[in-house]
Amino acid sequence: MHGMYAPSSALHPLREALRSGSITPRSAVEQALARANRNAGRNVYLALDGERALREADQLPKRFPGAAKPLLYGLPVSLKDCFDLEGFVTTVGSRFYAERNAPAREDSAAAARLRSQGAIILGKTHMHPLAYGITGENPDYGDCTQPRFAGLLTGGSSSGAAASVQEGSAVAAIGTDTGGSIRLPAALCGLAGYRASIELAHQRGLWRGGVHLAPSFDTLGWLFSDLRDAPLLGAALFGVDVPATVQTKVRIGVVAQEFLHDCAPEVASAFSQWQERFRERGATLVPIASAFWEQAMSIYAPIQASEAAAIHIATTNGDFSHFEPTIAQRLVWGASLVPAEIPQLHKLHAAFREKTDAFLRGHDFLIVPCAPVARLVAGADHTDTRKAILRYTTPFSLAGVPVVTLPTPGGAGIQLATARGADAHLLAYAAQLGASREP
Repeated sequence: MHGMYAPSSALHPLREALRSGSITPRSAVEQALARANRNAGRNVYLALDGERALREADQLPKRFPGAAKPLLYGLPVSLKDCFDLEGFVTTVGSRFYAERNAPAREDSAAAARLRSQGAIILGKTHMHPLAYGITGENPDYGDCTQPRFAGLLTGGSSSGAAASVQEGSAVAAIGTDTGGSIRLPAALCGLAGYRASIELAHQRGLWRGGVHLAPSFDTLGWLFSDLRDAPLLGAALFGVDVPATVQTKVRIGVVAQEFLHDCAPEVASAFSQWQERFRERGATLVPIASAFWEQAMSIYAPIQASEAAAIHIATTNGDFSHFEPTIAQRLVWGASLVPAEIPQLHKLHAAFREKTDAFLRGHDFLIVPCAPVARLVAGADHTDTRKAILRYTTPFSLAGVPVVTLPTPGGAGIQLATARGADAHLLAYAAQLGASREP
C-alpha cells in the first residue's frame, strides 16, 4: 500500500543524543527556541521565556546526575495555556483572564510531572478561548495558523500545541481534549495525538492547577510527530506501563458507511487506506451499527455548556460579554438551562456510554475519521464546520475512552479508540502501526 504517512520522529534521536551526552540540554533548547513562533501570526506561544528555559536546561545535569535519566530528560515540550506554570499568567486564551489572573505561584500537576521527567517546558501555547472551540480562531490573540501552511488553521482548542510540534519548537506538546481538542488539531496538522481515558487523567490528579471546560468530558494528553513515540509519552505523563509487543490479529469495529455521508473525498480515501493497512497486519474489520452516535451532540452540547457556564459565572459575575459572541452565547445558554434538565442529560450520557462500552466488549478497537474535512481555511466561516466536526468527535468524548489520532497526509487523520482504561493496549498497538509503516 502506498501513501501512508508518519513524519520522522524528532523525539527519539534527540532523546538518545541527550542521554548519551552528545548534545547538551542547553543546545536542545537553543535549537527549539530558534524554531519558535514560526507561523504567520507569530502566536504559537502566548508566553515564552527563553532565558528561563535556558537556565533550566543548564540546571538539568545537576538535577539528574549519573547515567540514569528520566524519560523526558532535556526534551523541549510545550504546555497548553490552561495549565499553571510557576511565574506565568494562565490566560486560558482570553484577555479577560490575562488581565485578571496573577502569575501562578506553583506549577500545575501536569507541569510538575513534566519537570519530574526531565522535560524543559518552553512556554505556554495558544488556544481557542476558554478551550471552547474546535478551530483555533481567537479574536484576542489572533487565529493560530499552521507554520507549514500559512493559509490553514491548526484546529483547536489545542492550537498552539499542534503548531509547536509542527514547527519543531517542541518535540511533543500537552493538550486537552473535551470534544476533540487534541484529535482534530493533530489530524489537521499531520500529527499523531493521544487523549487519555478520562478516568486515567483524573486518577493521576493531573487537573490540579488546570482550568476545566467541562469536567464530565475533559481529559488531556499529547500531540507529537510519530506513533512510535506514543508509549514513551504515555509512560512519562500518566505512568502507563505499555507492553513492548501487542497482538496484531485484532477485531476492529468500523463506523457505518452512512455515518460518513459528508466526508470529503480525501478523508474517505485516507479512511480506506487505513482499513487496508489494518487488514494487512492481520486485523478483522467489521461494520458496527453506530446510528445512535447521531444523538451525541444533543447530549454533549448542553452538558458542556452548563458546566462551562458554572466554571466562568463567578469570575465574570454572569457577564459573559467579556468573551467572543459565539462563546458568550453558549455560556448564556448553559447558564439558562433548568437545573432539573441536567440529571436527565446525565442519564442519557450514561446510557450512551454503556452502548459504546458494549461495542468495545466485542471489539479491540473502533475507528472513524477525526473529521469530515481535512483542512480549515483561515478567514472562512466555520460556524457549520464546527458542528460537522463535533459529530465525529463527540461520540468518543461521551464514552470517555482513550483515542489515538493516526496521521495521514493533508490532514485526514483517523481516530483509533479502545475501552476506557485500556490505554496501554492502545498505545502499544499505535506504536506498532508506526513501526511497520512503509518508507
